[in-house]
Amino acid sequence: MSSSPWARLKRLEERFESALWKLRLIAILPVVMSLASTGITFVLGTMEIGKAILGLGQAHQPDKAYMAHLLGGVVTGIDLYLIGIALLIFGYGVYELLISPIDAARGTHGGEGLLDIRDLDQLKEKLVKVLVVALIVSAFKAMLTLPISDGPSLVYFCLGVLLLAISGFLVTGNLGKGSHDKKAL
Repeated sequence: MSSSPWARLKRLEERFESALWKLRLIAILPVVMSLASTGITFVLGTMEIGKAILGLGQAHQPDKAYMAHLLGGVVTGIDLYLIGIALLIFGYGVYELLISPIDAARGTHGGEGLLDIRDLDQLKEKLVKVLVVALIVSAFKAMLTLPISDGPSLVYFCLGVLLLAISGFLVTGNLGKGSHDKKAL
């Protein structure tokens, strides 16, 4: 006796849904690549800061330009660390959202913190915050070498500082909130 067409259709649907659910595991590729990229950016950041430290010992009497160059190396290293953190958040977020919750993280931190990502909006919010901070650091580095030789260049410099301050204020989410409403990352 053959099964009804509805039973065969139901089995076919269950097989398709099972295969579709397993296909989400392809998301392991961006997770692994973003975590590998995190390691690369951390190493590059460490190398930049290391070069700046070594450069400090090589200068007999450093002038302002040389000091700005060394400070630029340190800021570049910090910027690379921030990009690595953004990649780390992305990798953890994709893993948590598409593959499986990370049980080890929930056990040690109680599910709170920067890497606790429960939905796509949280992932987007955390990534945007880190990337805006990285952009602020990059703008700061550019401002280190900005020549201030006349009135308009001083005004542009001050405008840049003001814009950095405003963006820092906005990224912390303090707009329209009282000091008692501040929410931790």
